[in-house]
Amino acid sequence: MVRLAMMMCVVAIKCVYGRRPLPPLPMKGGCYHVFSELDVYKVEDEAVILAFPIFESVLEVRNIAPPTASYIITKANGTEAASHQAEGRVQQHNRQLWFLPVQVSDAGEYICTYRNETYCVTGSITLHVYKSSSVDVDMVSYSISATVGENLTCECPSLHNFNRTLIKWHKTSSPTALHRARKGSFHQDQGNLKIPAVKRSHAGVYTCQLSVLINNQQYKVSRLIKLDVEGSNPEMTTAPDRVPTSSYSTVHLNQPPVILSPLNGSIFESPHGSGLELFCTVLTECEKSESTIVTWMVNGRSAQLYRDGRILQRERKITKLAAGCMIDVGLAIVAMTEDDVKAELKCITQNQGGRREAVVQLQLEDATFTWLVVAAVAVSCLLTVVSVFLYALFKPKRKKKMDYILARQNSIF
Repeated sequence: MVRLAMMMCVVAIKCVYGRRPLPPLPMKGGCYHVFSELDVYKVEDEAVILAFPIFESVLEVRNIAPPTASYIITKANGTEAASHQAEGRVQQHNRQLWFLPVQVSDAGEYICTYRNETYCVTGSITLHVYKSSSVDVDMVSYSISATVGENLTCECPSLHNFNRTLIKWHKTSSPTALHRARKGSFHQDQGNLKIPAVKRSHAGVYTCQLSVLINNQQYKVSRLIKLDVEGSNPEMTTAPDRVPTSSYSTVHLNQPPVILSPLNGSIFESPHGSGLELFCTVLTECEKSESTIVTWMVNGRSAQLYRDGRILQRERKITKLAAGCMIDVGLAIVAMTEDDVKAELKCITQNQGGRREAVVQLQLEDATFTWLVVAAVAVSCLLTVVSVFLYALFKPKRKKKMDYILARQNSIF
C-alpha cells in the first residue's frame, strides 16, 4: 500500500514536468476548433464527395476519440437539426458529405462537429461551385509543370473516393477524346495521359472525365489539369524515331504540406533553467514525405547549425495515417534562459507544392506558481503516505477463533 502511494506521487510529479507540449486548440462557440481545410473548387452538375482530412489527422494525432461521440456535418448558416441524412441529393455517409450532384447553391462553408455530452471539436471547409459556362480555370484546375523533351505521365487527380471506370482525356480547345496515336504524340494509357517528348505546343488545359455509379445512378466527374511547359524546343537534329518513349516520369499534383502543430502564434511556457521540447508536426501526401522539408529556424538560422549544445533539432519521424503521412521534427531546448524569450522560432515545411511556416514564442513561467504546484503535490503525497502508514500501524486486530471457542465452553450452555 505504501509503495503504491509513492508510485502515484511519482506519476503526479511527472505529469507536471513530463508532458509533451502540444499546444491547446483554440475555443470557438463552446467547441475546440481545428485548422480549416484547404478550399475545394468544383463545377456544377458533377458528383462531389467532401471530406475533412486535416480534421481527421488532428483527431488521430491528439488521440481524440470519445466512444459515444457523434459526427455531424452542417452548413455554416444551418443548425444541427438540419443535418444531412443518408438519402436525398446531399447525403452524409460516415465522415463524408456527398453531393449527387453538386449545385451552385451548395457553395459555402461546411462545419464538421465531433461531440458528446462533455466534449466538442469542430473543423471547417469551404466549397466553391462554378457554373459550367463561367468556370475559373485558374481556381478549378490542378497545376503541373514539365520540361521540354520530358516523357510525361499525368494521372487524373483526386479520384480515391470514387470507383475507377473508363477515363477519357481531351484538351479544352479540342473536345474530342484523346486516343492512342502515332509515336511522338500524346495518348492515354490505363487512364493516364502520356506525352512522350513534351513540346511547348503541349502546354494548355486538359480535362479528364469519367462516369461513376452511385446508388445505381450514373454521375459525371471531371478534373482540369493546367500543364505549363518550361524550356524551348530544340532544333530538330535527330530523327524522330530516336525520341525515347520507353521511360516516363510521373508528375504528381502540387499541394502544399499542412502544419498540424504548432499553431501559428503559439506561446510555450517553461521555468527558468528547465528543459523544453517542441514538435513541428506536418501532414503531406505519403509519396511526397521523403522530399518534404520539415525544419526549425531560430532567429532566421537553421536549428541544425547551433553548436552550443543548448538547442538541438531531433531526427524526423514519419508516421502513416489514413489521410496521408505525418512528419514529426522535435526541437529540444536543454535549459530555458531569458535570451530564449527574445528568440524567433519558426516551424517551416516545404515541398514542390509550396511552403508554409508557423511562428512560436517562448515565455518564462512564474517560478512561484510552479513551486506552489510542486509543493501542493508533494504535501498531498506526504499526507497520503502518512495516512496509509498510520492505518497499517493501528489497524484493529481480529479476535482469534480459539478465543471464541473457549468463551463458548465457559458459558452456561
